[in-house]
Amino acid sequence: MNKQILSVSILTLGLMSGGFSQSLMAKEQCGKVTIADMNWSSASLIANVDRFILEHGYGCEAELIPGDTMPTSTSMIEKGEPDIAPEMWTNSVKELIEKGVEDKRLAVAGNSLSDGGEEGFWVPQYMVDADPSLKTIQGVIKNVKLFEHPEDPEVGAFYGCPAGWGCQLSSENLFRALKLDEAGFELIDPGSGAGLAGSIARAYERKQPWFGYYWAPTAVLGKYKMVKVDFGSGIDQAHFTDCIAKAECAAPKVTMYPSSIVKTVTTMDFAEQAKAPFEYLSKRAVTNEKMNSLLAWMEDNQADGQIAAEHFLITYPEIWQSWLPKPVASKVADAVNEL
Repeated sequence: MNKQILSVSILTLGLMSGGFSQSLMAKEQCGKVTIADMNWSSASLIANVDRFILEHGYGCEAELIPGDTMPTSTSMIEKGEPDIAPEMWTNSVKELIEKGVEDKRLAVAGNSLSDGGEEGFWVPQYMVDADPSLKTIQGVIKNVKLFEHPEDPEVGAFYGCPAGWGCQLSSENLFRALKLDEAGFELIDPGSGAGLAGSIARAYERKQPWFGYYWAPTAVLGKYKMVKVDFGSGIDQAHFTDCIAKAECAAPKVTMYPSSIVKTVTTMDFAEQAKAPFEYLSKRAVTNEKMNSLLAWMEDNQADGQIAAEHFLITYPEIWQSWLPKPVASKVADAVNEL
C-alpha cells in the first residue's frame, strides 16, 4: 500500500511539474518583449494595448521603450530591438523595411490601421449637407467665393500642410495640378499642426466654410465631421510616388491620395520564437473611424497612451476580444475587470 501511495505521489508530482514546465516554457517562448512607444497619440495607444494584452494574455514580460519611425526601424534591423513597432507608417521607410524582411531581420505582422492612413482635401460635413456638390472638386471650384480668405475677401482660402512637413510637398503639388490658383484660391501656410487644427475648429464653431488638407487618424477628424473632396481622378500610385510626393515635380497631374500603409512590424526573432503573440499582432487592427474617436477622447480627457488603452479595453471588449483566442481573451478580461 505504501508503495502504491508513493507511486501515485510520484506520478502526481511528475504531472504537476510537467504542467509547470509547460507553463514556464510558454512564458519563456515569449519572455521579455520590448515595444516601441512612438511619439504620437495613436501609436502610443496601440503600444499600451499591446503591452497589456501580451502581459496578461500571453505571460510576456512586456516593456515600452521610446521610439520613432526611422530610428526604431533602423535599430530593429541593426540591433534586433525593440521587438515590436506597433504602428509603422511604412511609406516613409518602405525600402528599409523591405530590405529588413529580405534579410530575415524583420517580419510584417499585419495592418495596425485596417484601412490605412488617410490624406486628402476636406470640407466640413455641414457644407456638404447644404450643397452636396461641394463633395467634388468641381463643386468647390464653382463656389470659390464661399471660402473667403481671412486677409483678402477677393480670393478663396486653401489651407495647406505646414511648411517643413512631408505633406507640404504633396498638398502644394496637388494645388498646382488642380489649378486652384487659376480658380481664385490662395494657398495658406497654417504655420504649424496646431495652426491647421485651429483653423478647422474655428470654422466649425462658427459654421463657416473651410477647405484644405488634413489626414487621419486624428483627434480633429474625430471631433469635427469632415468630407474628403473627390477629385474624380482615382488614384495614380506611380505618379503620386514619382512626382506628387517630391519637391521636383515639374508637371503634377491630378490624383487622389493613396492610402498610407500602416503596419505592425516585429523582429524576425520575435516572429519565430513567439508565434502565438505574433498571431495576435497579425489580427490586431483598428479602423480610422474608431481611432479618430479614440484620439478625440484622448484630447478631451488629456489622457496619455496608457489611460487611453485602459479606456479602450474597458469600453470596447467586442473589438479586442475578436483578435484573441477565447482562453487568452478570458485572461485579458479578468485583468481588465481589475482596472
